[in-house]
Amino acid sequence: MTTTTAAPDLDSRHGLGPIAAVHAGLFVGGGVALALDAPAQGWGVFLTVVAYVVALVVVCRRVGRPDLASLAGFLALVSVFQVLPDWVLADLVGSLAFPDTGGPRVDDVIPLAMAAMWVAPLFAAVALAGGRPARAALFAALIFAGAEVLAPVLDLWEPTGDTTRLAGVAVYVVPAEAALGWATAVAFAAVRERAWAPRAAAALAVSTFYLGALVLALFVIDVAGWRLTW
Repeated sequence: MTTTTAAPDLDSRHGLGPIAAVHAGLFVGGGVALALDAPAQGWGVFLTVVAYVVALVVVCRRVGRPDLASLAGFLALVSVFQVLPDWVLADLVGSLAFPDTGGPRVDDVIPLAMAAMWVAPLFAAVALAGGRPARAALFAALIFAGAEVLAPVLDLWEPTGDTTRLAGVAVYVVPAEAALGWATAVAFAAVRERAWAPRAAAALAVSTFYLGALVLALFVIDVAGWRLTW
């Protein structure tokens, strides 16, 4: 008779030290990269976020956290698809801009580094929430709001156009990013044990949902007049 040991769930604290060290490395590496002049800065950011994603998956597996390794892998797929909503905002809506600090760019609009940059905040939001969607939404709103404040200072991205701002943050993005945290947790719970094809489809669905949330929030906050005519 054989027995199997259940994999730890997202609430477990097992192996968190080395995983926290990976995130500390991201902050240190990112700080060094951002201190460089263009075009080295853009290349440095690109290499740092790619190295972070690889290190995160490897370390999660080596410390016996297949649940977090699975989450990191799913978020890597989500992050790749997140280029699409950013692209729409920057190239169609005109409410977002990415300074050219060097490195590869998508259609000369978005740094390719953005295809990996969503992993860290979403990993923190979902993991801290223990995979619970409502909590993930709250953590995502807080984490992304902080990122939106810092991004223009760090030359990562900046809001443009005529949008409502609070502390330099385009207000419409915050509810959309909360919705992104919720959707990510829901999608991961649904496909965490599935093959790569349905996981990729779910990741694309998350980014599509996020794009819809962005456009809806932008319309509700900055476009709709909310008046009745007859």
